[in-house]
Amino acid sequence: MSAFDDPLLDRRTAVLALSGAALGLIAAAPAKAAAWSQTVSTTPIGAFLAGNPAAKVRLVEYFSYTCHICADFAKAGTLPLKTLYIDRGLVLFEYRNLVRDPVDMTAALLARVGGAKAFAGNHQAIFAAFPATIAKVQKATEAQKKSWLEGPTAERARKIAAGTGLAALMRARGYTQAQLDAALDSEVAQAELTGMTNIGLNADRVEGTPSFFVNGRNADVTAWPALKSKLDLALKAS
Repeated sequence: MSAFDDPLLDRRTAVLALSGAALGLIAAAPAKAAAWSQTVSTTPIGAFLAGNPAAKVRLVEYFSYTCHICADFAKAGTLPLKTLYIDRGLVLFEYRNLVRDPVDMTAALLARVGGAKAFAGNHQAIFAAFPATIAKVQKATEAQKKSWLEGPTAERARKIAAGTGLAALMRARGYTQAQLDAALDSEVAQAELTGMTNIGLNADRVEGTPSFFVNGRNADVTAWPALKSKLDLALKAS
């Protein structure tokens, strides 16, 4: 019997043919579409936008890194907002700082390390560390707190970043001290954050954080379940 008549060879050939066909189907399968939360840009005022630019609902959040209610929202609302609304292209989300104090300014400057693509991860990490950061602020000596209010913004921010653990947090995320210093020294970023805060206070009449605007109107809510209801209503009406 020749090799061409070997039934075992025939079976192996058939298996290989089926395997090749399967691989062809895998190769032909369309690639999974990227989540819309990966589409990030910077607005003219220096805020960050995440999501589908053509989304029918636009959500703006004014937040402060020293606001415990903002930290609560970040813990409860970030994941469902991202997966149910932003990733699906339903909501375009804009992060806007409303800076309340020097610690807040320091955190806001550090959140910008790495640019727009890195912002969401930095933002969430800073809020996740909120209890530890605030504990260090509360335990700081009066002399230490006084030094945080002395000198130019960058000088104050460096002392605050070191004293509150924010610098250590960002280094643990892979950033170098040189990158952190550059972010804290950025007069452009400082001006953008101050300007954004002024827009919130003077133009949008924000009275506290967090404040959410759905399609330009103040939603008058602070917690995720209530905001979810507002988003659903806006989507239904669109």
